[in-house]
Amino acid sequence: MRFRRTMISLAVASACSLAAAVTPLSAHAQAGANAETDPAAAANATPPAEAPTLGPTNAGDQIPEVKVTATRYSTSLLRTPLAVSAFSQEQLTRKGATSLRDLANEIPNVVIESGSLDSAVQVTIRGITSSNFTETGDPAVGFHVDGMYSPRPQGAQALMFDIDQVEVLRGPQGTLFGRNSTGGSINVISAKPDFSGTYGKANIDIGNYRKKQVSVVQNVAVNDKLALRGTFMVVRRDGYANQMRDLSEANAPEYGWVPNGKPDVDQRFNAVIGKDKFYTNQDQWAARLSALYKVNQDLTLRAAYEHFQDNGAGGADFRDCAATVGTRYACAPGTGKWDLLINVPGSVDMQIRTLRTGLSWTINPDTTFDYTFQVADQKRSEITDDDRGMQHAAPFQVNGMYPNTPTGNWGTWPMKDVFHRTLDSRYLSTVHEAQLKQTFGPLQYVAGLFWMHERNSIDYEMTETIQKPFGDVGSVLYHQPNRQVDAKAAFAQADWKFAPGWTGTLGARYSRDSKEDQGGEVYGANWIGSPNYYNGLYSQGTPGTPGFHVHDGTDLTPAMGGSVGAYHLYGSPTSNDHKETWKKVTWRVGLQKQFTPNQMGYASVSTGYKAGGFADKTDSCNYQMCADGKPGVVTFLPYGPETVTNFELGYKGKFLDNRLSLSATAFFMKYKDMQLTGTYFINQIIPAAGLPCPSDQPKCDVYEGWRTINVGKVDIPGLEIEWDYRPWRGARFGGGFAFINTDVHDFKEFSDDYQCDVRVELGIEPCPTAYAGPDKALIGRRLYNVDGNHLPNTPKYQVNLNFSQEFALENGYRITPYVKVNWRDKAYFDMRNSEFAHIGRYQKAYAMGDMSARLDAPNDKWYAELYVRNVSNSHAAKNRDSVNGGFMKANFVEPRMFGVRLGAEY
Repeated sequence: MRFRRTMISLAVASACSLAAAVTPLSAHAQAGANAETDPAAAANATPPAEAPTLGPTNAGDQIPEVKVTATRYSTSLLRTPLAVSAFSQEQLTRKGATSLRDLANEIPNVVIESGSLDSAVQVTIRGITSSNFTETGDPAVGFHVDGMYSPRPQGAQALMFDIDQVEVLRGPQGTLFGRNSTGGSINVISAKPDFSGTYGKANIDIGNYRKKQVSVVQNVAVNDKLALRGTFMVVRRDGYANQMRDLSEANAPEYGWVPNGKPDVDQRFNAVIGKDKFYTNQDQWAARLSALYKVNQDLTLRAAYEHFQDNGAGGADFRDCAATVGTRYACAPGTGKWDLLINVPGSVDMQIRTLRTGLSWTINPDTTFDYTFQVADQKRSEITDDDRGMQHAAPFQVNGMYPNTPTGNWGTWPMKDVFHRTLDSRYLSTVHEAQLKQTFGPLQYVAGLFWMHERNSIDYEMTETIQKPFGDVGSVLYHQPNRQVDAKAAFAQADWKFAPGWTGTLGARYSRDSKEDQGGEVYGANWIGSPNYYNGLYSQGTPGTPGFHVHDGTDLTPAMGGSVGAYHLYGSPTSNDHKETWKKVTWRVGLQKQFTPNQMGYASVSTGYKAGGFADKTDSCNYQMCADGKPGVVTFLPYGPETVTNFELGYKGKFLDNRLSLSATAFFMKYKDMQLTGTYFINQIIPAAGLPCPSDQPKCDVYEGWRTINVGKVDIPGLEIEWDYRPWRGARFGGGFAFINTDVHDFKEFSDDYQCDVRVELGIEPCPTAYAGPDKALIGRRLYNVDGNHLPNTPKYQVNLNFSQEFALENGYRITPYVKVNWRDKAYFDMRNSEFAHIGRYQKAYAMGDMSARLDAPNDKWYAELYVRNVSNSHAAKNRDSVNGGFMKANFVEPRMFGVRLGAEY
């Protein structure tokens, strides 16, 4: 009943909004639009890019037709029965977008953010996302380049340059696209070589923070059979972070922390660097060489090689000073919003080399065959300062005893120093896909086979250089030489025009996914108090005896720990050999009605799935006794697939002599077994001392770990509207509106243990009492009812507006001012929807605006554009969390960026 009521209310809402626009406009609809391109011919055609936002052929005229490949055929955007948005290279340039993350807030119900770990991009579509960016996780939103699946989320970080179009499909893609996905799919379609002639173009962008961006494109028509295209892009920019060297030293003499003039934080990596190496910088380049060869009129071969290189420092979280005003965690006077205190400068060395090849064969006018192959080789090393000096900004309360006692100090220490690094990693993947397309009168179909194989290796280290209770180093090293992912699928989808104006769609996909770990090892998984990290080069002595001394930051050397690759320092490893397999059939059923040549509606039901997985091998009670007095058992902490069923109603049309295009989608998704990755409960244990937990360690009898779990069910109703309107000559008014109201339920295991001590200190609603009832699966959890709560990072409303007006000048010059405003509603960053004072993990509603003015030369030979992004210099938080007590950190939107773009064709 809930589903029926929600769908009826959404249908009424969308009908009312459409009626207001459609009723007065229908009389003006063009009576004779062009018929759809012949499917067999369109199958081999490269979808043309949307006509430029600016230009003499567009100003004041009709809305240009946009072609998309969302159905694996080249179809008109306004005749495609899917929720899809498309952006041309011209539009991306105007938005200042060089990578996928720059499209944040540009698409209804789509949120795009840079991950703080592993150089990944996190995409959330209609509330569905993935929070596991490691080699063990899969994205919930499939990322594709030229229709080929890219398995690693780091691939979405690559520069978008010289493209025809970016297509974003919302909702589960369980039939046609690559590997199955629950949230949606993104397809970056690169520009192809063409036979029109030899030409080129170049662009330069110079902005604040010493930004320098250059791109060059060269097309060469060798002859009537062979065409080549080369393109290159480089972007460099200083970091906007105010990065200072961390030389901090603890000062708490009453607890034995007597300053001695030496920094307490690790100094091994702490070097003097310039702003070009600060966190939040940009240092990337990419190049592509592609070829198109016509064997004959029926057979075409294509190939492209692409290289992407990232040598930046990575992103950063910052102190959220506004959140903690009036508490002892408040920022010190004079603290700037971009201040960072760093003893481990960020460093990324990531390269992605990709080869894509394929052929298109027109067997006969009604039958085509396409085969594509891709091999991608991603290598990455990275180091990141995880604490970023946030613990030094205000005095800590030091509880407990000085560490030079037999039991040490389990209280709050005055120092925290943590870093992680990928010493080396390689992700090598191959993708094969074959498609057969045929047309039989009113029936057309596409059927295919898909196979992706990925072999990953990584050496990854997590290190806490000052660790309770004795101040020694705690470190874990993951050596995973052979982690494999294999995904195979067979799919088919048919469209049947069974009556004038009516088309039915039926599609299905069989997926088989497996994951395997061969030779994986974890070193130091339970390492407390071990001197091995020092590699014999330093000794703290014995706690509780004279001469014991916590190491200084200068006592640590590059010859210690994982930096020397000496795994023997960590003792015997834990073996991770394991394999699991999942199978699933997903499907799509749809009905489309062409009301007039310019107006259509559709209804569909579709499903999607994301494979399960497992973690590293561990003991279920962390090698201690379980609460029931029994020893733990070996577990890989497996988790199952997540699934989604999407019910969708859509409408698309053109009005006012094709000067207005409008699309609206109402949907209701049933999301089950959502995969959540983080630190979650594993088991209740008997503490090593066998005594009740002290007040400053309320969770000493709970074993938690980094893992992925399946949780509950979520109802996701929503509405999406997009429009493009040319009210008068030279003017263009576009935008979008999104509504979504995610509703979590049946998540009885949720544990609310977020900053329990700080909540008591600040007088905030306390954590629930730990469960001690008969249900073993719930023991130790602080159960909290999250029924009715919203999914993280999913604002209820979004509005995007943009307007431009072209003015004709003398001698054929044109000048076009442009303004854009994006507004985003409040969003939460946890399932608890914790809207607490001072430590709440939520984001207030905010708006951001961009402005520019562009001058175009006659015949579009060159242009110059002045731009400002984030005009108001908004300081909106893209994520917020409490660290080291009540200190708040956040990832903020970029500050105001401005500059000039110049471009020319030749």
